[in-house]
Amino acid sequence: MLRIGLTGGTGSGKSTVAARLSELGAVVVDADLLAREVVAPGTPGLADVAREFGDGVLAADGSLDRAAMARIVFADDERRRALELITHPLIAARTRELAAAVPSGGVLVHDVPLLVEKGMGANYHLVVVVHADAGERVRRLVAGRGMDTDDARARVRAQASDDERRAAADVWLDNAGSSEDLRTAMDGLWSSRLAPFALNLAAGRTAARSTQAVLVDPSPEWGAAGQRLVARVARVAGERARGVEHIGSTSVPGLLAKNCIDLQVVVADLATAGQVADDLRSAGLVRRDGRWWDGDPDAGHDKALAQNADPGQMVNCHVRTTDSPAWRDALLLRDWLRVTPSGVEEYAALKTRLAAQPHETIDEYADRKTPWMLAALVRATE
Repeated sequence: MLRIGLTGGTGSGKSTVAARLSELGAVVVDADLLAREVVAPGTPGLADVAREFGDGVLAADGSLDRAAMARIVFADDERRRALELITHPLIAARTRELAAAVPSGGVLVHDVPLLVEKGMGANYHLVVVVHADAGERVRRLVAGRGMDTDDARARVRAQASDDERRAAADVWLDNAGSSEDLRTAMDGLWSSRLAPFALNLAAGRTAARSTQAVLVDPSPEWGAAGQRLVARVARVAGERARGVEHIGSTSVPGLLAKNCIDLQVVVADLATAGQVADDLRSAGLVRRDGRWWDGDPDAGHDKALAQNADPGQMVNCHVRTTDSPAWRDALLLRDWLRVTPSGVEEYAALKTRLAAQPHETIDEYADRKTPWMLAALVRATE
């Protein structure tokens, strides 16, 4: 099952995206609706809230008086936490129940308005952010929901900034146009990325990738993409990981590269490396079968390798053992390049020349870079 976190500022058009995803076949779980469901009249949740806060938070018809509840919890962090201790476990249990009904190869969309504010991105295979600029969101809130202009502006200001949402977004949907434009964009995203990603995960297969080295200009998005993937991998690996890092060319600002995020996980031994690589399907990565040498085959060091099931972003995750020198070399080369502009220029020129030469596989291209990299490691050590 593919887990997608869907978010966006109030008035951004997130509801339109959620509705279209449901029409396309996804199971949509709306966090706000669940928060209301677990304290609906007659539920144990509402009984617990009344017991904790008193009958003053109940309306005349026995339902929760949300305005009265808001006055209490927004003015007192301890009372807010008391409410969350009641409602959050109930919401989580209901979310798990709905997720369990999603078939293999299916897509679960978790619609969470405060996903970015609560730092929940690592819980999902992908985070989709729906964006509209602040002025447009205020206009929609006033025109569509009848809000006062000042209240609408205050609500927009109180939420995550555009920069914070962009850093969390694997997919950024710009909703500056019409609802039909947004639906068309969603249809393309579903067919080209989301549906294939879900099927790849269910089948335990990696996404197809080119056998040729295709270099692209450095992207300012690589750093944030690396951080998101590191967080997902670290969440899955847990205490088994001695470290999780973004390595390789996309981790060096200003260096042209294949559009591939390389990650490194360091663990105690090869058995643990295999277990972690297997578990990384929860992070959207699929373990590659076979034996993978870590550096020089004569040195006898192996690693496990997991790669992307997502057709929208290439990823290589190298799961290495503490006794392999390769993990130190990867960090050393990365950090040396980050502070050595001349090294970046040399390496970029070499990669451009080698990528233009005939090669049948990516491994062949990579092998031709090895002499330069070994010499660069000597320079970095010195």
